[in-house]
Order: sequence, then C-alpha cells, then structure tokens
Amino acid sequence: MRRLILLFAALLFATPALAETLLLRPARVFDGLDPRPHEGWSVLVEGERIAAAGPSVTAPTGARTIELPGTTLMPGMIEGHSHLFLHPYNETLWDDQVLHEPLALRTARAVVHAEKTLMAGFTTERDLGTEGAGYADVGLKQAITQGIVPGPRLLVATRANVARGAYGPKGFEPGVLVPQGAEEISGADEMTRAARDQIAAGADVIKMYADYHYRPHEPSRPTMTEAEIAAGVAVAHDAGRLAAAHATTAEGMRRAALAGVDTIEHGYGGTPEVFKLMHDRKIALCPTLGASEAYARYFEHWNGQEPAPEGVQENRRSFRAALKAGVPICMGGDVGVFSHGKNWLEMEAMQRAGMPASQVLIAATSGNAQIFHLADRGAVRPGLLADLVAVDGDPTRDVSAVEHVRFVMKGGTVVRAP
Repeated sequence: MRRLILLFAALLFATPALAETLLLRPARVFDGLDPRPHEGWSVLVEGERIAAAGPSVTAPTGARTIELPGTTLMPGMIEGHSHLFLHPYNETLWDDQVLHEPLALRTARAVVHAEKTLMAGFTTERDLGTEGAGYADVGLKQAITQGIVPGPRLLVATRANVARGAYGPKGFEPGVLVPQGAEEISGADEMTRAARDQIAAGADVIKMYADYHYRPHEPSRPTMTEAEIAAGVAVAHDAGRLAAAHATTAEGMRRAALAGVDTIEHGYGGTPEVFKLMHDRKIALCPTLGASEAYARYFEHWNGQEPAPEGVQENRRSFRAALKAGVPICMGGDVGVFSHGKNWLEMEAMQRAGMPASQVLIAATSGNAQIFHLADRGAVRPGLLADLVAVDGDPTRDVSAVEHVRFVMKGGTVVRAP
C-alpha cells in the first residue's frame, strides 16, 4: 500500500499543471510584420504559445481576460547587441570594470540588468561578450532558463575573440600578463580552437573583432585576417551557431563579409561597396547608434542638441548608407555602454537617423528574429511563443512609445502586470 501511495504521489507531481488560457484585449496589435497596426484585435494565449489573433477572437470558457485599454500589443522586443556584464562607462570606466570589479559583483549586476531588460519589454537578448567575465553569461542564461532569476531568453557569446595584442586593458609594463576583455587568438588554428572551446562551454554566437586598435588613441585598423575570421565562421556554422564581427573600418567589414559572418557590429566606416557586398550576401548591420550617442554624452559633454559631434554624425551617415543599400538592419544598441532597461535609446536613435518608426519596430521584432534564426518568436502569429508586450500609445507613429511599457508576458507567463 505504501508503495502504491508513493507511486501515485510521484505521478501526481510529475504531471504538469494545466496551462492558463488568457485573452489579451489591447486597443491595437502591431504584429511584427505589417507596418500598420491592427485596430481592435485581441490575442488568445494558451500555455506558452499564441493560439489566435484577430478582430473576432473571443475568450473560451474558463479563460481569463486582461484588458489593456489605450495600448499597443506587440511581440516581445529582441535586443541585438548587449553586454549584461558591463554598466555605463560614466559610472565606471571599462578598464576598471575588467580589472578591478570582482566576478561576483559583475554577476550580481548582470542579474539586475537582465531583470531590468525584461521589464522594459525585451524578451530576447543577444549578449556579445562578457568583457573579461569569462563564461559567466552561460551560468546567467541557465539561471534564467531554470526560473531562478528573471530575464530575457539569452543568446550568449561568452569570451569573444580578438587578435593577439589588439585589445585591452593596456598601459602596463610590456610582457606583464594582464587580464583581457576577450580571448586572444593568432592564426586560423587558434581561432578554430577558441571557437570550439566557447561552443563546448555554451556559446550560441562566435564573436570576433575584425578590427581594433593596437595601442590607446590609435585609429582602428584590421586586426584579423580573412582566414582567421572564416575559421571562426566555419566552426560556428558547422555547430548551428551564429557568427558576429565587430568591424568599424571598411577593410575590416569587407574581410568579415567575405568570411561569411551573419552580422557586422557598428560598421561606422562602411562604404557603398561594402554595403553592397553585405546586401548581396544578406549580412545584417547592427549599427549601435545608441552607443555612439552615449560616448558623446560621457566624453564630449554632448547635451543632445544638434548638430551632434562628428562621431555620432559618422555613425548616422553609415546607417543611412546601409539603409539605402538595402542591408538588413539589426536593432542592437551595445547596451552596457548605456543603461540596461533603456534599450529603447537605440530605437529612438534609429528613428532620428531616418528609419521610419514602424520599420524600427519590425527590426526589433521579426527582423531580429529572422537574422538570429529564431523561427519561434518575433511576431504575433498562432503557434509562436507568447512573448508579448503592451505599451501606451502607438509606437508605429513614434517609437518613443516603447519607453512606456504597461505589460510584459514571456512564454505565456505575465511577468509585468498592467
């Protein structure tokens, strides 16, 4: 009898709880694909998936209705370029974060950053390197997945990869080993080894620095050969992962594009020839306009008035040239340079630089989902994950509406109630 009772108890607790059915009733729905919002639509959620969306969706028996008056319901936004283990440089300079902040402190900050990001309506995030914090992003991703701490669904790059001698921190006695903000490689074989080690440790993305500066205050120059980048790309793609390249010079971008990366980050020095190459090869640009603006605020005392400093203007010009060339645009701001939870600063900068608000929203939802090969999210469609956000007003007219988040759902679970 005791064995039967124990068996019954085991079966009882092994049976998953019945998922809640919810009907969401906003003023309108931006579906992530159509630039025009759908007035009067409702969305039905069953378990972790969207069951139905449209103008005549009704709540089945037993469903709970959540009224969201005055809001636009949209897919959970996808942050394309972040560093959860960094915090703004006007608080602590990058060198000091890498060299002097204990890993436990940096991890505690990252946990807080992840929650702020989720509460701001970003339900997926690509984190492009821990900047000296090793593989701590893998542990953070596991903690979020297991429900230990709240945060977005993460794609992580772990250590990232730089050419030997071409990163930092720097400024110490030559020959003294100093902790670096990324993994150093020299040659295609070392790149292959590093990429395989990172994937084995949990990396979803292999990030490489196609260019950088060898010494402080020098201009950026190509630092990785095309063969080195191609080696990282080959390992990433063979393993079903993404390959991303930091590149700010035309030559670094050209090498990265020829090597077959999926995204190029920053792209400040892009030329019409490079952007045509990216367009033809369907390589996305992640312009990080928000980071440029943050640097100008911190280090050039820019107050936001126009004309903006030259570094900001250069980034805007490259962004507009990429748009003109038809390059796929990733929405990603290099968050960590500026505050987590204010990821929308990049979206506002994209609109200011000439991208229509509705296209910015598409980039932040279905666009990033397509670029990152995430077929289960990014749009309000039956069968997709119920990662949903409601914001006050209509962000297809003015993207700054995404600052005002009223409701956040991740996988059918309400994490921020109206």
